[in-house]
Amino acid sequence: MKRARHQARACAVQSLYQWILSGGASEDIEQEAQAEPSFEKIDQAYFKTLLHAILKDIDTLNKELTRFIDRPISELFPVEHAILLVCIQELAQHHDVPYRVVINEGVELAKTFGSVEGYKYVNGVLNKAASHLRATEVQAAAPRSLKSL
Repeated sequence: MKRARHQARACAVQSLYQWILSGGASEDIEQEAQAEPSFEKIDQAYFKTLLHAILKDIDTLNKELTRFIDRPISELFPVEHAILLVCIQELAQHHDVPYRVVINEGVELAKTFGSVEGYKYVNGVLNKAASHLRATEVQAAAPRSLKSL
């Protein structure tokens, strides 16, 4: 299950990357993902949930994302933009996934698909985002010495 979810996120990133670059119809992008032989091995329901929710709420997610980045969205590398969209969606809507898992998955996806140092940027953005979107969960996980600060 864990590996299938990771693959679903990776497939969502690839589909969003394609969508960001081409602006194609979401149905076409989803069909292309489904045509890949590896699609059978992923958590297909999770992939569809992520992709549909992100494309439906793209303006809201991009607006949310701008709170945590240091440049306009148009200056983000498209693959890092796609990774951040998946992770912001998960932080905001998938509270069943621990925030640390979301951050780790984002970093791993950035190491796989992003630029050489892109994972550091993704990590920093996601840590900021988690502090706002999952403040209670982050605070509860903080070491005791940091809670008193």
